[in-house]
Amino acid sequence: MSAPNKSFDPVEVEALKPEAVERALDEALAALAAAADLGALHEAEIAHAKDRSPLALANREIGALPPAAKAEAGKRVGQARAAVARAVAERRTVLEAERDARVLVEESVDVTLPWDRAPRGGRHPLTTLAERVGEVFSALGWEVTEGPEVEAEWMNFDALNISRDHPARSPQDTFFVRTPGVDPNDPTHTERDSLILRTQTSPVQIRTMLKRQPPLHMVCIGRTFRTDALDATHTPVFNQIEGLVVDEGIGMADLKGTLDHFVKAMFGAGLATRLRPNYFPFTEPSAELDLQCFVCHGASVGDPDHPCRTCSSEGWIELGGCGVVNPRVLVSAGIDPERYSGFAFGIGLERTLMFRHGIADMHDIVEGDIRFTLPFGVEI
Repeated sequence: MSAPNKSFDPVEVEALKPEAVERALDEALAALAAAADLGALHEAEIAHAKDRSPLALANREIGALPPAAKAEAGKRVGQARAAVARAVAERRTVLEAERDARVLVEESVDVTLPWDRAPRGGRHPLTTLAERVGEVFSALGWEVTEGPEVEAEWMNFDALNISRDHPARSPQDTFFVRTPGVDPNDPTHTERDSLILRTQTSPVQIRTMLKRQPPLHMVCIGRTFRTDALDATHTPVFNQIEGLVVDEGIGMADLKGTLDHFVKAMFGAGLATRLRPNYFPFTEPSAELDLQCFVCHGASVGDPDHPCRTCSSEGWIELGGCGVVNPRVLVSAGIDPERYSGFAFGIGLERTLMFRHGIADMHDIVEGDIRFTLPFGVEI
C-alpha cells in the first residue's frame, strides 16, 4: 500500500478512476446474475465481494490519497461495494427459493399412499398346520406331548421292538451322535448309552408310558431326522404326527374311527379311507392308511383318457402307517398287555401339507422362500 502523499494526483490511481470502479461494478453484477446455483453464487461472491476482489483492492488505495480526495473516492468505491452486497443478497434469496421449490418436488413424500404397502409376511404353513392338528386332537380330549430330538437309541429302537439287526438302525438310515466318553467297541456298551437324532416321534410314546399308567390319549407333533437326500418328495429333516391311545378294550375299530375323523378335519368330508395290511415291528396287526384321491375321487382308475397326476390313476394316496400297539412295546414301558391294549399311527406333516395345498416339490417347503409362505398369510 502506498504511503500518504499530499501532492499525489488521485487521477493517477488507476483503480480509483470512476470508469475503473464502474467497470468492476458491472463485472460483479454480471457474474452474480449469471450464477445458476448457490455454489456458483459463492464463487462469484468470493471473486467480486470479498477481500481479494477488485473493489476491495481499490478500497485499500484510498488511504494513499490526500485528505481532500479521500471523501470522493471513498464514496464512489463504497457505493459500488454496497451495490455488490445488495446484488449478492438478492441473488441468494432467489436461488434459495428455487432450491427449496426443487427439493419439495424431488424429495417429496406422498402421505396419501396406502399405509399398508409393507407386506404383513406369512407364518410358515407347517407351523400353522401343526397347530391345527394339535387343536383337532385336543378337541377329542387328547394330550399334545413333546420329547427330545436327541434321543437314546434304546428309546428310539429297542423299546419299540425294533431288532438290533434292523436296517433302520444302520448309519445309512440314522444320524448317530457320539456320546462323550463311550467307546462303541466296549462290550459293556449298550443301546441306552448311544444317542441319535430321533428317526420318529414314537420315543415320545415310550417316555409317556414310562411316566404314567393308562388310560393314555396323546399326540406328538415334532421334527425327526433320517439320512435321506433332499429331493422333490424327501428331506432329511421332517415332521411327524404321532398318535397313541392305550386303554382297556382298544382295537382296530377305534383306530379307524380316529383316522377317519383326522382325514375329515384335514381334507374335508366325503373322502373314504382304507387300511391296507402291512408290517411294523411296533404294531400288530399293522396297516397303511390310504386316503381316497381328493382330486379324482377314484374316477381316473381304468380311464386312460383322464389320468390323475395326484394319485397316478390309482384312486388312493398313501398317508401313513398305523396299527394296534405290539404287546412287547407295552411290556417295555411297564404296562400290562393282558389288561390294556392300544393303537398308534404316524403321519408325515409335510405330506399332509402337500396333499392339502397341492405342493409338488419338497424344496418349496424347506428352502425358506418368502414367495412360498406369503400366500398362506398370518393365520393364527
